Amino acid sequence: MSIADKEKYKPRIVDAQLERYLKNFGAVCVEGPKWCGKTWTSSYHSKSEFLVGDPGGNFQNRQLAQLSPAMILEGETPRLIDEWQEVPPIWDAVRYTVDQRGEKSRFILTGSSTPNKKGVLHSGAGRIGKLRMRTMSLYESGDSSGKVSLRDLCSGKIQQSLTGEVSLRDLIYYVVRGGWPGNLGVSGEDAQMLPASYIDAIIEDDAQRIDNIKYDKNKMQLLLRSLARNESTTASQSKLLNDIKENDDERIDRNTISQYLDLFSRLFLLDNQLPFSTNIRSSVRVKQAEKRHFCDPALACALLKATPEKLQGDLNTFGFMFEALCERDLKIYAESFGANVFHYQDYQNRGIDAVIELDNGTWCAFEIKLGANQIDSAARELISIRDKIAEEKDGVPPSVLCVICGMSNAAYQRADGVFVVPITALKN
Repeated sequence: MSIADKEKYKPRIVDAQLERYLKNFGAVCVEGPKWCGKTWTSSYHSKSEFLVGDPGGNFQNRQLAQLSPAMILEGETPRLIDEWQEVPPIWDAVRYTVDQRGEKSRFILTGSSTPNKKGVLHSGAGRIGKLRMRTMSLYESGDSSGKVSLRDLCSGKIQQSLTGEVSLRDLIYYVVRGGWPGNLGVSGEDAQMLPASYIDAIIEDDAQRIDNIKYDKNKMQLLLRSLARNESTTASQSKLLNDIKENDDERIDRNTISQYLDLFSRLFLLDNQLPFSTNIRSSVRVKQAEKRHFCDPALACALLKATPEKLQGDLNTFGFMFEALCERDLKIYAESFGANVFHYQDYQNRGIDAVIELDNGTWCAFEIKLGANQIDSAARELISIRDKIAEEKDGVPPSVLCVICGMSNAAYQRADGVFVVPITALKN
């Protein structure tokens, strides 16, 4: 019996990507944070399934997988193997089976953490395609009208239209609630319960089991709070160390910071933005810092205990959280058509919130602003950066400039050529 009720299944943008991967790989591994919908989506696309974490029969499935990984692969294909990382030898069994049979679309693996390489003999390159799944975008959750396609926008095409008024209260709710399918429709006062329990589950359970190492829960909590205070910034590890000392009056050494950041990344808790350079051979990509993000801005809000009421009275903090929400959505939309999302920061301290690089090498520049009163200044900044890049030797300026706005009631192109699009009107 399938987990996903196909009649009640809520379509996800990753559906089309998964179908494409299945046509081209013998197996697909759908990775991403806990509770984002990986199992439901994978079950929707499978014809049989084996759930490693099923507690039935005193966790009989896990014991069976440990005794004979190859046996659990038997069944109608595509066959779902849920939470494969609980028994890492499953990976090699899948890779071996795909090699032996030479068929596409055989297995769908899901994973909410990445184990250490110990026990995983082969990378699976060429046999197992990896697909990142995120929490729901506003379009997937039904909170964006989808009047504007990001793909069309990146080609300089837009249907100018009124998109409706958006309240600050609604935007705050979308951020605090997050994009977990299980949190849709909850009240504003209860919206932080799921993100808070998510953090507890990571600290108390997932982090302790991933390497069979007892990590310091207090230190994890301190670092997570520091990351929350530095959401949507390029804070260095030194900055995180100082932040913990100044705000929590505690000390953590640099090695612990590095170890725990790696741990959080392997649990898909973090989803940082890489730096971008207009010159592929430039050192800017590696010299500039990543922009720090949680997998969903609701986690940062929960860690800071930033309730809707508090955020309404602290728009500076909310601005960083709103930027994180927009950049989460841009990643989901852009990756659906093979594009990548970066941020831009050069040695002259010129910055662009989000850069979308298309597969043909062209790129588009996006500034993210909460209020419509910030659109003019954002547009001027985008034009200034574009013109300066165009003046540089070998400079490749962006092909499209756009301001993603929170409280705007229209999608349009300004007289200066800059597009303006509300995040609540965007889709892939």
